[in-house]
Amino acid sequence: MSDPTGTIVRPLKPVERVDSKGGGAFLDRMIAAEAPQMIVVGEPRLMSGEVGEQALLARAFADRLRQRVNIPVEMFDERLTTVEASRRRAESASTTSIDSLAACVLLEAWLAAR
Repeated sequence: MSDPTGTIVRPLKPVERVDSKGGGAFLDRMIAAEAPQMIVVGEPRLMSGEVGEQALLARAFADRLRQRVNIPVEMFDERLTTVEASRRRAESASTTSIDSLAACVLLEAWLAAR
């Protein structure tokens, strides 16, 4: 999640099993509480840049999410976000989940690209 200026990014709790009933309900509550203006979904492309099975699954999720919310949902390349998140976590001795930190890396890259 970023601040309204797109300057500061903060981690949110990861949504476990987002396609389950409980995961979907948690996601709905999070969206209602945070009131984002846009949602950025990571697209896990292969290192070659090609679209693989995981990217296709992420695209399908983004499509389902677009049906669920009334805000834009955009895809963004997430290659190496977990690597960078792991590095940051080790340097800071953070206890934040690696998925939440990787989402921060993704959002920072998306904001920088804008």
